[in-house]
Amino acid sequence: MLEKVDVRFLKSPEEVGLENPVFIEGLPGIGHVGKLVADHLVNELKAEKVVEIYSHYFPPQVMVLEDGTIRMPKNEVYAWKSDGNGTDLLILVGDFQSISNEGHFELVNAYIDVAKKFSARMIYTLGGYGVGKLVEEPYVIGAANSPEIVEELKSYGVKFEPGEPGGGIIGASGLLLGVSELEGIPAACLMGVTSGYMVDPKSAKVVLDVLCKMLSLEVSVEALEERAKEMEKIIAQIKEMQEMAVQQWKSDEDLRYFR
Repeated sequence: MLEKVDVRFLKSPEEVGLENPVFIEGLPGIGHVGKLVADHLVNELKAEKVVEIYSHYFPPQVMVLEDGTIRMPKNEVYAWKSDGNGTDLLILVGDFQSISNEGHFELVNAYIDVAKKFSARMIYTLGGYGVGKLVEEPYVIGAANSPEIVEELKSYGVKFEPGEPGGGIIGASGLLLGVSELEGIPAACLMGVTSGYMVDPKSAKVVLDVLCKMLSLEVSVEALEERAKEMEKIIAQIKEMQEMAVQQWKSDEDLRYFR
């Protein structure tokens, strides 16, 4: 039977053999910024899936695959072991966040439990910060559960602006910071500024750049850059349509003046 939060270890932490890994969360959210970064890391690093998480708190549906078969919605944790010169990673990716407030807390507790079982020394949550308008040059704003981490993030160009993000950080990216603090685990959130209207690979790339610098990771960004170029074409079309609409409105206004 499926438990409310059903955590299934495909490999034990001892089998995986990570050394003080960093735990990275990149679940679906604003602009899919965090998800794009986390999925990219999993693919580029060829990380190994070690945990599957099923839950009553995901939407009541199944995922239909290309061959017509189905699978249950799930979130997954992937492990990557460095060559000894870098940082070992645990990367949380998946289909959904919780559809209820209670579920957010229950799932975050499960994520923290996985991080602790693997002796994670640090947690980074990734997401987008929607500003409600098109963003030409995205940048990264941050939040952390200690002043020391705030100062460290500033040294990598992460911005901390008074009152931002307004209303706090909702969902796993925010709750993980708070629960981590209660559990004595250092944690920070990296948010790429984005319109919030569409999937934003350009914003994801700036978050990935900061994360790679902080963790001394060498990861190809070609796939994200290609997606960003495609998105820029779409944005250019949107801008053109907006400009045409403005010109049409001005033209209509002029005609009304002569009536």
